[in-house]
This record gives sequence, structure tokens and C-alpha cells, in this order.
Amino acid sequence: MTTRFEGTADYVATDDLKIAVNAAVTLERPLLVKGEPGTGKTELARQVASALNMRMIEWNVKSTTRAQQGLYEYDAVSRLRDSQLGEERVHDVKNYIKQGKLWEAFASDERVVLLIDEIDKADIEFPNDLLQELDKMEFHVYETGETIRAKHRPVMIITSNNEKELPDAFLRRCFFHYIRFPDADTMKKIVEVHHPGIKETLLTAALTQFYEIRETSGLKKKPSTSEVIDWLKLLLAEDLTAEDLARDGANALPKLHGALLKNEQDVHLFERLAFMARGQR
Repeated sequence: MTTRFEGTADYVATDDLKIAVNAAVTLERPLLVKGEPGTGKTELARQVASALNMRMIEWNVKSTTRAQQGLYEYDAVSRLRDSQLGEERVHDVKNYIKQGKLWEAFASDERVVLLIDEIDKADIEFPNDLLQELDKMEFHVYETGETIRAKHRPVMIITSNNEKELPDAFLRRCFFHYIRFPDADTMKKIVEVHHPGIKETLLTAALTQFYEIRETSGLKKKPSTSEVIDWLKLLLAEDLTAEDLARDGANALPKLHGALLKNEQDVHLFERLAFMARGQR
């Protein structure tokens, strides 16, 4: 089994990203990946699992997620109800323990990739509550008295959209990598993966316009990698050409702009730019 990540046919990984993944695997530390939404953080974990031929376990974090849920949950209410009904299963507490994603990863007979996705969505204490488990690769189940130890240390990838600062104690335990927004050359390679054979003239015109939009002053939400992929899919479906994408002052909004501009403020911004351009004629 290979233990080095070199990217895949479906995922364009930059050299510094490959180095980060392999360093985290070598150090047996979680890889903390930050970057703009849509830069491929979650997909990275799937591609690492594919490249290393490992099963992936995905823990999607929400604002209400608690660290304990990743270990296990004890359903005391169901046990009480069953005891009132005289159920036989009530005598074994294990029937009321639901294993979490960390337990699943620790118990796996083979090494797995564990994705903890968007950790910054949870409460600020969430990362701190996982420190011991990340260090010792074990945890205690108080209801049964057993200790769950990892059979194999999982390859752990943790993503963050930078919505809140993560605690220093947690950061010390991670190998960190920030996925920079792709430059034009890297973006062309990414597009080729999703839309092989796209005409060079259309791709160049579309990406030129895309980066101009991203750099527009006053833009509230910059379009992401995933959004330009969707936009190009629409352009191809409509059989538009590079000439069709040409904008003038009277039409500052890009073609099919709903794929790129995701709020009314940004749409109004481009409408104002068009209005100002007309006034300058």
C-alpha cells in the first residue's frame, strides 16, 4: 500500500499541498487545512483516501455538534423507556451506546482516512475537547468501563473555513496548510479535469473574466473554484463562445452570472458599474 500522496487524475494538487499531506502522514499528526470555501478542502480528504487506498470516514461538524458525539452517545432515555416496558435488552448497557466517527475510525481493522469537516462551525471548546483523543488515540467509555484504543492511527484531515480562531493547544497538535486560491495556470489544469477538451479560446476568455470579477473592488463574496467549474459547465451547455462572453459598459454583468454572483449586493454592484460606464460615454 502506498503511503505517499502525489495527487490523482481527478484532483490537481500543488507541490506544497502534496508536501503537507505527506508530512502529516509521516508525523502521524492531523492535517489542518484552511482556505476559501470551494478550494477543494473536503475533496482533498476523499482524494487522499483514494490515492492511499484507504476507506474514508467523514464527520461533518455543525454548530450544534459536540466532541462527545465523535466518541459515542449514551441513550439513557431509551433505556429508561425499555426498562418500564420490561424489555430484555435493557440489561446490557451496550445496546444503548451509539458509536461515533472517532470510535469507528479507532476500531477499524485497517488504517482509514478520518475527515473532520469544517471544525470551525462548532463551539470554541470543541477542538479542546478532542485534545486527549488526538494525543493518546484512545478514550474511555464510562458506561461500560472499557477503553477504546486505535488499532491503527488514522490519517486525519481537519478542514476549517476560518470562521473562528482555533485554540493554540489544538493547533500545536496539527500540521497546518493553507490552500491558496489557484492561479490561472493551476485553474486551467483544474478545469481540464472537469471539462476535458474545452476550447482554449473559451477557457482563456472565461478565466480572464472570472479573475476580473474576483478582483472587483467592493465585491462581498468572491466566486470560488467550484463556482467557476459550474459556470463553465453552463457556458458549454449553452454552446457559448469567447465572443459571447465579451462585455461592454452597457452590459457589465457576466453571462449566466447567477453561477458566480451569489447575493443581490454583488449583482447591484455590477449593475452600478454598467450604469456608470454608460454615463461616461
